[in-house]
Amino acid sequence: MVIGSAIAVAIFAGVLLFLKAGRSIGERAIARFGTVGQTISSLEAAVFALLGLMIAFTFSGALTRFDVRRAQVVQEANAIGTAYLRVDLLPAAAQPKLRDTFRAYVDARIATYRKLPDIKAARDELARSQDLQQQIWDQAVAAVRMPKTRPEAELLLMPALNDMFDITTTRLAATQMHPPGVIYAMLIALALVAALLAGYQSAGEKGYAWIHKIAFATIVALTVYVILDIEYPRLGLVRIDAIDQLLIDLRAGMK
Repeated sequence: MVIGSAIAVAIFAGVLLFLKAGRSIGERAIARFGTVGQTISSLEAAVFALLGLMIAFTFSGALTRFDVRRAQVVQEANAIGTAYLRVDLLPAAAQPKLRDTFRAYVDARIATYRKLPDIKAARDELARSQDLQQQIWDQAVAAVRMPKTRPEAELLLMPALNDMFDITTTRLAATQMHPPGVIYAMLIALALVAALLAGYQSAGEKGYAWIHKIAFATIVALTVYVILDIEYPRLGLVRIDAIDQLLIDLRAGMK
């Protein structure tokens, strides 16, 4: 994910800069007052604790949404499979056309997420699947009204189609559910403030332990990157594409 990588690099550079700036401010304070102050350690601990809390909650929320999105793929595969099986309840003459439309629909659903991160192509496939939903519904309504249709066909097939259509809306909404941008802004701001205070606290130390500073900056940057990657699992390194195999297998079984 290009944006996530850019943010991680900016955080890495920002943390190093604020560490250096904090140390410079601390050195001026020592030159002027002879000390960096007695309360800085407690302030630093409080900010780092708050930073850790923010990271924990943000990471936990992203992971929860990641698991929900995977579960929704399973739900959709089950819903489509159930509806497809219940086509057997319709008269034999109505089944072939409806099954062909089902197969085209599943192809469109698979392509919708396979086309990502090409947003435009994914939206085109989504629009095609929505058009196929209407065709499936119209064909099913016409089929259940045929003279030789069994009474239970409508009672079993139509609710199954509703479930199949509803899960697509649920999955679409899940892709748009993310924390407000202010949460990430606050997380980054806390990281920079923590770096500033840590740099200020190190002003009295001899030398400059670059290895510790670089390690701190790297850990914070990588943590934020991983959170963003999990939050957008179709765009980065952390992906849920493997779970789409359920829909692919379902499509392969639609004879």
